[in-house]
Amino acid sequence: MTSKPQFNRFKSARRKAVRLSDEELVKTGRLEGYPWPPVLEPNVGNVNLVSWAEGHGSRLDEMLAEHGAILFRGFDVDPVTGFEKFVAATSREPLQYTERSSPRHKVQGRVYTSTDHPASQRIFMHNEQSYAQAFPLRILFACVTAAETGGETPIADCRKVYQRIDPEIRQRFADKGYMYVRNFGDGFGLTWQNAFQTEDPKEVEEYCRNHDIKFEWKGDGRLRTRQKRRAVAIHPVTGEPVWFNHLTFFHVTTLEEPVRSSLLSEFAEEDLPNNTFYGDGSSIEPEVLDHLRAAYEAEIVAFPWQRGDVLMLDNMLVAHGRAPFTGDRKVVVAMAAPHRWADIAAA
Repeated sequence: MTSKPQFNRFKSARRKAVRLSDEELVKTGRLEGYPWPPVLEPNVGNVNLVSWAEGHGSRLDEMLAEHGAILFRGFDVDPVTGFEKFVAATSREPLQYTERSSPRHKVQGRVYTSTDHPASQRIFMHNEQSYAQAFPLRILFACVTAAETGGETPIADCRKVYQRIDPEIRQRFADKGYMYVRNFGDGFGLTWQNAFQTEDPKEVEEYCRNHDIKFEWKGDGRLRTRQKRRAVAIHPVTGEPVWFNHLTFFHVTTLEEPVRSSLLSEFAEEDLPNNTFYGDGSSIEPEVLDHLRAAYEAEIVAFPWQRGDVLMLDNMLVAHGRAPFTGDRKVVVAMAAPHRWADIAAA
């Protein structure tokens, strides 16, 4: 007696779907020539980054606490709408951009241009809104259009920056803090209407009172504010000391020529659009500022953007900036996970 053919059994087996494990869907690696940050890439086509991230929040949290930065590359995600969903999936709802210091505009929802500064200008390393009483613990970027040349978003580990700074200088700022002074209405920098997102001086005054900012009206609608802030902190998750501030970024000597010379020829030190001092109001020595800038420079990593890249940063662990560029460049940003200085332990 002849046996029945096994064709149907094999045919059925061929139709059976093959399921890949989550570990097989996405791989972890490094950019060639760059030791940091870690890069997550799809191992197969059509990996939905938002869906994958929703199921791997704990893994991403652990990676971010360890490395401070994660680059997502090669995923088919819309760099605006999909990016906004990714932020909500990984970092809770994006935040509004308040108490503004950099020119940028809304792209969609709570996604903004990373900056509207001229392409020729370098933007020095900083931690987003570290001068505010409430700041984002996470900041995320997405590349819509990569520049023709330049335009990187350099990053630096603030734990390592902290370790590079002379202990005596660190202690000086730990003891004194620093003071951020802003002047509005003199024809340079943001207007107070833009910075505080209101046309009503009374609303500005209320905001300042509620956020420990001293203010004075100088006449003709001009405004000066002073806010004393801390420069060093203990990270709330990792327990590590970090150099977390805007004191170097906003100091006039960090500006590049000819902007610096133009401003110094026009304004007294206390009347500059932005400037920083020790917390007691005294001037910071030039050699100290040079030392601080060098500490950042020694830790910078800068890699070229690719369209669709998403970069997630722990805003306290990692500082960021922007390199000058040529050609069209569009990088969008979202901020999330609000945290208060009042809840941050002193280093």
